[in-house]
Amino acid sequence: MLDDFMVRAALAGLGVALAAAPLGCFVVWRRMAYFGDATSHAAILGVALALALDVPVFGGVLVIALAMALALTVLTGRGVGSDALLGVFAHAALALGLVAVSFVPTVRVDLMGYLVGDILAVSSGDLVVIWTGAVLASALIAWRWSALLSATLSPDLAQAAGLNPRREHLVLTLALAVTVAVAIKVVGALLIAALLIIPAAAARPLARTPEAMAVAAMAIGAGSALGGLMLSFALDTPTGPTIVSLAAAVFCVTQVMQTVHG
Repeated sequence: MLDDFMVRAALAGLGVALAAAPLGCFVVWRRMAYFGDATSHAAILGVALALALDVPVFGGVLVIALAMALALTVLTGRGVGSDALLGVFAHAALALGLVAVSFVPTVRVDLMGYLVGDILAVSSGDLVVIWTGAVLASALIAWRWSALLSATLSPDLAQAAGLNPRREHLVLTLALAVTVAVAIKVVGALLIAALLIIPAAAARPLARTPEAMAVAAMAIGAGSALGGLMLSFALDTPTGPTIVSLAAAVFCVTQVMQTVHG
């Protein structure tokens, strides 16, 4: 079955979409969209590091994404506005990554593939990495769901209940770094944040509870991944951007439904 590249692509898209959806809900609730953007842009620097050291790309991206997320967590609120800090980190990380890649002359780099994804080139080995990372990130979110939700809704009440909001933020940061590392092959560094945010934002008008929103976001993400894959194959368009465009179309539909129904 895995000899069929479309089957491998579909499984890869499903793995990333199902892992990104519940995490994306917390990104939306916490207004961390730019945080996710900065972490995903750092993925290109991770690619350069992996190629320079001749280690798996997943490992390099994971290390750099985690370092970026931790640095943002530590520095936020220390004299520089969070929006300005995130903007600097997001664009600097992408620029440094692109410069660093140019210093790896011994390896031919498909830069466009890392920027917008190359899901059709996913191998059986890539599938193992993608699904292992997706399961780890999903298990982490599921394990800390109640604590993360409490820390998101009211950090003060969570602390009064014996929870550590900063620790929960670090858990979210770790899950985000893992998801970015597995998603770069599917949608690329420029579109990872979109796959995190758009399905969750599209699911918001459809759900009345956090759990229902996470489930709806997973359905929208999975549907966008599979539908985008088929559309790109039929229309001969880039697969990653097509997946994100379909998710954006679903977002527009749910917003119109919310407006019509008040």
